[in-house]
Amino acid sequence: MAFEGLSGKLNQVFKKLKSHGKLTESDVKAAMREVRMALLEADVSYKVVKDFVQKVSERAVGEEVLNSLTPAQQVIKIVNEELCSLMGNENARINFPSKPPCVIMMCGLQGSGKTTHAAKLAKMLKKEGHYPLLVACDIYRPAAINQLQVVGERAGVKVFEMGQIDPRIIVREAMRFAKDHGHDVVILDTAGRLHIDLELMDELKDLKKLAHPNEIMLVVDAMTGQDAVNVAKAFDDALGIDSVLMSKLDSDTRGGAALSVLAVTGKPIKYVGMGEKLDDFEQFHPQRMASRILGMGDVLTLIEKAESTVSEKDAAKIAKKLEQNKFDMNDLLDQLRQIQKMGSIRSIINMLPGVGDKLKDVDVDEKQFVRIEAMITSMTRAEREKPSIINPSRKRRIAAGSGTKVEDVNRLLKQFDQMQKMMKQLGKKATGKGGKMSRRAMRQLSAMSPEQLQGMAGGGIPGLPPGLMPPKK
Repeated sequence: MAFEGLSGKLNQVFKKLKSHGKLTESDVKAAMREVRMALLEADVSYKVVKDFVQKVSERAVGEEVLNSLTPAQQVIKIVNEELCSLMGNENARINFPSKPPCVIMMCGLQGSGKTTHAAKLAKMLKKEGHYPLLVACDIYRPAAINQLQVVGERAGVKVFEMGQIDPRIIVREAMRFAKDHGHDVVILDTAGRLHIDLELMDELKDLKKLAHPNEIMLVVDAMTGQDAVNVAKAFDDALGIDSVLMSKLDSDTRGGAALSVLAVTGKPIKYVGMGEKLDDFEQFHPQRMASRILGMGDVLTLIEKAESTVSEKDAAKIAKKLEQNKFDMNDLLDQLRQIQKMGSIRSIINMLPGVGDKLKDVDVDEKQFVRIEAMITSMTRAEREKPSIINPSRKRRIAAGSGTKVEDVNRLLKQFDQMQKMMKQLGKKATGKGGKMSRRAMRQLSAMSPEQLQGMAGGGIPGLPPGLMPPKK
């Protein structure tokens, strides 16, 4: 997961600070040395690390920290604020012109994920009420046009293509098409290139002159670490980029690129790719990302994901069932299918404050979704509505029908029962207006032990299926 290595090391530093109680200047300096090493190991730019540690140190040895009743918490607060500052503080957004269309030109190196993320961006903008058009300008890579058509269809977005002709002609005609058909956003998927490829860079400059893009967005692979920052600087020098879209951030355990881009290039990260699916895509929030790094979770993003996945009608329906303690296997199956749309279970766990760190070494079995669904669909209608009627012979039939073992059925039933009890305890506190998850309930969840979370199997977010974690030994 993103920042996993850095998050773990920083939390170790803060744990040591908390054990000291009252802090001295030497305690702070020792902690800052460890922070410096943690950031360098995370592949953060040396200059960025130097400036960051200096700013934190200056503030951390101040009177308000050393004389504070909770000095360690004060230091963590300073680190959090400086991390936010490092990544931009404000949530940078696309500046839409008063007169459409808004033209977004995607560029980047070959293999950075530009085509896929162009479709991800288009899908997000469509959800926000825009009418985007994807334009196939990559005429060099084999099957690039076909790939854009496939992901465009999945995103439900129109793709404009004219085959492998001069990209300048394609852009000119695409702009005319967009105006004629009322598209308010045009996303140009340009060919991936090396920043040292002068011919192709000249082509990009020509496209820039033709399209007059409102946003030149560079797609960089977070896995490349400092190279991603160097690429961003090179493209900015040659073309003048406006923002960065960081792909594969979910796979980068270090996260150095995300922490260095703004400081080195002056260009903000506006979006991040967090997985392979088209919905695994987020706006970049510096404050939320800082919270993830410091192990504080990211409840707001989790709530937004849940709200975008589950309709208000469905949420209200589930809320009513929870209040009446009538949540059955049919509801679990529905919720299981909904939660799969929110991303991986590991990513969801990591957004719960204090939980991700507790469960970092737990082996989460994503394939358990399939097994649970198979077991539930092998039950009769009566069994789903009232699991208590499932006796040994019924268990054997369900196991045979789902390709699982009786032990698996027993575990599902046991954990479903635990989940129901936990939901009953939370009661009306778990849901707010419209059936949405309340922040109070989220705080309750974050205070639970791994064993409690295992027992309820994520029931605090209705539908997180039981059995995703190995049974307690």
